[in-house]
Amino acid sequence: MQTTIRLFLLFTLSSIFIYACKSKTEITNNFKTSEYILPERGDYRFMFYNVENLFDTINDPEKRDDEYSPDGMRYWRSWKYYKKLNNIAKVITAVGGWQLPDIVGLCEIENRKVVDDIIHKTHLWNSDYEIIHYESPDMRGIDVAFLYNSSKIFPISSKPINISFPNSPTSKTRDILYVKASTASKDTFHFFINHWPSRWGGQMQSEERRIYVASVLRTNIDSLMDFEYNPNVVILGDLNDYPYNISLMQILRANRQFEDVKNKELYNLGSYLQEHSKIGTHKHAGEWGVLDQTILSGAILNATNGVKSSVNDAHIFAAPYLLEEDKNYTGVITNRTYIGFKYHAGYADHLPIFLDVWKIK
Repeated sequence: MQTTIRLFLLFTLSSIFIYACKSKTEITNNFKTSEYILPERGDYRFMFYNVENLFDTINDPEKRDDEYSPDGMRYWRSWKYYKKLNNIAKVITAVGGWQLPDIVGLCEIENRKVVDDIIHKTHLWNSDYEIIHYESPDMRGIDVAFLYNSSKIFPISSKPINISFPNSPTSKTRDILYVKASTASKDTFHFFINHWPSRWGGQMQSEERRIYVASVLRTNIDSLMDFEYNPNVVILGDLNDYPYNISLMQILRANRQFEDVKNKELYNLGSYLQEHSKIGTHKHAGEWGVLDQTILSGAILNATNGVKSSVNDAHIFAAPYLLEEDKNYTGVITNRTYIGFKYHAGYADHLPIFLDVWKIK
């Protein structure tokens, strides 16, 4: 990694440490902002981040992006846009520690341009990141994207998995992004980057849509399991459901128990975080929960194909600057770009997640 990135890493990590030491103790579900420590890094670090409404400032007549334009309700000007880009780049750098994450899954990005701006119009300009992105049919225009360190990760194939609801063919949502990639050590991974339909209108009223998306992902996983021998599957994303919801437990069949692990079954490390972490990835009505999931095939947990990971290698990145006092409830809440329609200059309404994977020596 070149000198510019190294200097910024040193500055960012030092700032986090100083902030953590100076910050007052704020507690929510026994979580203290002053206790966050970045864990030891694995040979590979995979990250996912819902960056919350990363729109450019150009009003696209074919998308519902009017409020994120200079004359829209949020007065989305260039200086706000570049502040957001630099905030995201700061988080990506901090999650990586002394090296940038090897892959970064993103959601709530408007188009390829905004992702390109993250890595070319911030301090990441000198990194080795490349982009995989497909324009999705989502009505708001928000997509998912995949950043990868091109010096360590080598894509073999990729595709968008389109979602077409049988009972509502005109209703559109973002695709699931599939990427098959190898590493310099010839380890092969199958990544699925997700952003499932929101809970807008209520969990019960919207659940059917997430159940359907889960069934589409399950069908693709089944096909992969039939075609590949014990594949290393990594599913990351904001699924807008908790680990115990129907979409994850019954439809995707993402196990919440980690005994007697089978290579071709799926295991939700987000479930472990839900039960054991002192904080979640998103806070609603005063309660933290894990909406952003890390789901692995048993082959990775069993160290079948040259790499391994465990429940202790899945993390929520809860650096102090991503949190602030929750003035409506107790403890802390995410530090957002907007609170309602008031510009707040923060980061996002979700905390990032990341996974460490280790080579078998």
